[in-house]
Amino acid sequence: MSSRIQCVPPGLATERMFPCLAHRPWQVLCRVYLLQRAPLSQRPSKIAKPCFGEIRAVLKKREYGAKYTQNNFITAVRAMNEFCLKLSDLEQLRKICRRSPHDDTEAFTVFLRSDVEAKALAVWGSQEALARERNLRKEVEREYQENIFRNQKLLKEYKDFWGNTEPRSRKRVTFLQGPGKVVMVAICINGLNFFFKLLAWVYTGSASMFSEAIHSLADTCNQALLALGISQSVRNPDAIHPYGFSNMRYIASLISGVGIFMMGAGLSWYHGIMGLLHPQPIESLLWAYCILAGSLVSEGATLLVAINEIKKSSRKQGLSFYEYVMQSRDPSTNVVLLEDAAAVVGVVLAAGCMGLTSLTGNPYYDSLGSLGVGTLLGTVSAFLIYTNTEALLGRSIQAEHVQKLTEFLENDPAVRAIHDVKATDMGLSKVRFKAEVDFDGRVVTCSYLEKQDIEQILNDIQQVKTPEELENFMLKHGENIIDTLGAEVDRLEKELKQRNPEVRHVDLEIL
Repeated sequence: MSSRIQCVPPGLATERMFPCLAHRPWQVLCRVYLLQRAPLSQRPSKIAKPCFGEIRAVLKKREYGAKYTQNNFITAVRAMNEFCLKLSDLEQLRKICRRSPHDDTEAFTVFLRSDVEAKALAVWGSQEALARERNLRKEVEREYQENIFRNQKLLKEYKDFWGNTEPRSRKRVTFLQGPGKVVMVAICINGLNFFFKLLAWVYTGSASMFSEAIHSLADTCNQALLALGISQSVRNPDAIHPYGFSNMRYIASLISGVGIFMMGAGLSWYHGIMGLLHPQPIESLLWAYCILAGSLVSEGATLLVAINEIKKSSRKQGLSFYEYVMQSRDPSTNVVLLEDAAAVVGVVLAAGCMGLTSLTGNPYYDSLGSLGVGTLLGTVSAFLIYTNTEALLGRSIQAEHVQKLTEFLENDPAVRAIHDVKATDMGLSKVRFKAEVDFDGRVVTCSYLEKQDIEQILNDIQQVKTPEELENFMLKHGENIIDTLGAEVDRLEKELKQRNPEVRHVDLEIL
């Protein structure tokens, strides 16, 4: 045996004696340790210095049998679901406390998979009986999934009959401040404007007045849609929508833009074209001028409310007024701003065309005013469709902000490099941050060793006599180092959220 070892290089001899050590981080340590314990006659005259170069992972297919899976951990929930056990069946098993991957959860208890398998066999008697119980439970689960729609329907009917008992105070507060307040003011004013403009059109027959009435009706319907989007956007996340409903504002604004184009611009163009093809005499326009004047005042007041809200929000986010509007940071307020701005310009345009018709007696000017209002509405709707589509597609946040988040991670001593950074604006000042992190294994290992008793680890190494004991020693500390790496990821995510409150979701992938 000794002659064989002498003929083989020390590293290769170690790999042949202990094949489980090949391609593992502890390989150099094991070689040195085994050479120190070998007799002098078996030690090589010259020992090559270990090379701490780049270590690359080797994808190697391996069949993991019972030897590797018997020490795997399993949670209580999985033990009960996969092995059909009760909680009382697990009380007598060995319990191991592990670190929780969540910040707000303390350490949890796991069990050895081998212990759970043995307990399942003791409870059910055989693998066949356990398999039958699993199939039976799968059948029950399948029947439940088939009836889940019916259960949801019954629950909805119950809520409709007894009333929804969930608190609604949050939604009420939403419409008393910020974008909700702007939208509610706009709904009330545009609703009154539509009523009076409709009366003026019935009295005068003016095409421009008809376009303005349709304009106010479109604004009222679209802003009611915005109010629905705002009320839905404040709902809490659930299992089906884990990231919440904040995009409902963008969806409502997008539908609003489509509605402006079809209902406002389309009808205005149609009425204007019909006025050019079949001109009709126009009655006295005195009442129409009075209503347009009142509409100009009311629309201007709503426009000022929207402008003040956007100025306030843009200052909070460090953006200019133009940047805030172009990036559609608050889609609901943007819709009100653009609709009211178009309304003010449309009132002036309609009044001017009606005035030309009064002076010249030519009804074509009034029809041209209707076409002008329709073109104005079409331009506004195109802008709203474009900006809200961009937001729903998932746009990145500002480059300066991305750089700030990246520098914070790169300045951490445990991080070697950052790759593939993605920071997505989820709406309502919520950001989702994702990055691939290359951790420094030496720093992570030092962080683990600082919390350990080095003398105890040295004693454990000296007690190692067989390859099985060596493997158990390495598995124990290797798993603890992985837990330390997970704790480092949790720490970085928590600090990133604390320093940047707008970052709500952080996904750090380990390279």
